[in-house]
Amino acid sequence: MTDRARVPRAVAALADPARLALEFRHGGPLMDPTMAGVQIWQVSITADGRPVGSLRAARGLWWKAVELRERLTDEGHFLAEVAQQLMEPDGSFTSDFDELVREPDRLLILDRCRMTPPWDDALTVAAVVTAVVDRLTDHHFVVVLPRGGASDNAGTRLLEQAGRVLDAVEFTDRLLVADTSTGPFEAAACRVRDRLIDRFRHGGVDRDDLAEEDWLENSEYRELTPRTAALLRLSLEQLSTEAWREAAALGDEPLPHGTGGLFGSLPPVTMSRDGAWRRRMARAFDDLAEDLDRGHAVPHCQGEEAALHLGIRRAQSIHRNRPRLLARAEEGLPAAARDYDWHACADLLFDERHDVQRLFTLTAPPQSAGDSGNDTDSSDTADAAHLDWFAAFDENRTRDPARGHRRP
Repeated sequence: MTDRARVPRAVAALADPARLALEFRHGGPLMDPTMAGVQIWQVSITADGRPVGSLRAARGLWWKAVELRERLTDEGHFLAEVAQQLMEPDGSFTSDFDELVREPDRLLILDRCRMTPPWDDALTVAAVVTAVVDRLTDHHFVVVLPRGGASDNAGTRLLEQAGRVLDAVEFTDRLLVADTSTGPFEAAACRVRDRLIDRFRHGGVDRDDLAEEDWLENSEYRELTPRTAALLRLSLEQLSTEAWREAAALGDEPLPHGTGGLFGSLPPVTMSRDGAWRRRMARAFDDLAEDLDRGHAVPHCQGEEAALHLGIRRAQSIHRNRPRLLARAEEGLPAAARDYDWHACADLLFDERHDVQRLFTLTAPPQSAGDSGNDTDSSDTADAAHLDWFAAFDENRTRDPARGHRRP
């Protein structure tokens, strides 16, 4: 790789976000009335079990507190400042704040941030903020962050920078607010996570900033990591099993509109396909899984591109939602910085000349001839041309026609 991408890699490895963990502490007497409207959480941030930072989160519920303004004011410091700037003396919210957000009566106020190097950067703190929001709210809250001045401490300035990364808006010269019930906050939170992971995976730079020569000169970018390949293979095997089961149950019957299951997740142009076509689709999952056994999977036709698209989507779901299954899939395999980089996986495996996303938006033609698994389609409509899913992209690179099917 070039020096631009190589130099930060040591820093990125040191600041691997996967090393961070959050611990939330909140306690008090069972019958304490002061906790009805305001609960204060101390968030400890550790790396490999050692403290590297902390944060305070105050959750304010206007309808539970008899006087939320008084309750926050009693806490003093930043919480009192928030109360004075968001609420009128009578306890109601200011008209400006009420008009800015959807549900002003649910507040999550963050302050007292402390982060030690190399974790003291805005992107890492933004990721911490989104994690705190995920765990302490139902995403119908307003997050309130401080705006730092020259006299404020580094933690306050970090929270302000993190807020701007998360598209928080300036409410006053001392406050930023972010409405978590709207799309912009969630989109910004996803970008933060992706950027932070990419920074670690790709040598301290965002993936989109990598020059073409960085990809070409480094073999890491030309092959899947062992763990990524293993999880993708598991996903394709799962989908194959589902496809064969559904193909047997459906026979030659067309799918009713709105049908679920694997074949229901394919583009609408495939809804009227027959049993032979579905068997070929099921075999596409098997072919790709076997390719991964040999080290690399490259789709040979549109059907295999669709199968791989679903395979990556299933792998993403397992990675996010099935930690125990994931642990079994990766057992004994070496870890790598680029494990489970699904963006890079798609870039690597899909031919840039083929738009697999568009494939999944095609609508069924007005009339379509029955397809018994032939590699051609007689319809002359534009969409029907895409029903020829099993014609090889390259006539010099085809599957063995005598390979048979996994199931009779």
